[in-house]
Amino acid sequence: MEYKNNMPIYLQVMEDIKARIVNGEIALGQKLPSSRELAVQYEINPNTAARIYSELERDGVTFTKRGIGTFVTEEPWMVTKMKEEAVSKVVEDFIQTMESMGFNSEEILKELQKKI
Repeated sequence: MEYKNNMPIYLQVMEDIKARIVNGEIALGQKLPSSRELAVQYEINPNTAARIYSELERDGVTFTKRGIGTFVTEEPWMVTKMKEEAVSKVVEDFIQTMESMGFNSEEILKELQKKI
């Protein structure tokens, strides 16, 4: 994975993991790699990997079974929530980019309608 300079690495990895859950690559209830394995997989510091799992658990995306490992939530509504958050971010970023290019709301809608 190539990291962007404008966003902390741990957030980029979290987004990647969430995207992989949303698209079904990682299943609900699936055991995730250990923090050390995650660090190797993403070529990041082990402390960063631990932070990622801590943040994902805080967000309700994962849960930990002491002595067994970290698992993806088993709640289907969480996937729906992550999907909605991802779509919202993409749309907001798109609108912001278009506005920075001088387009107003009406012009943005026209451009979208052309492409759809």
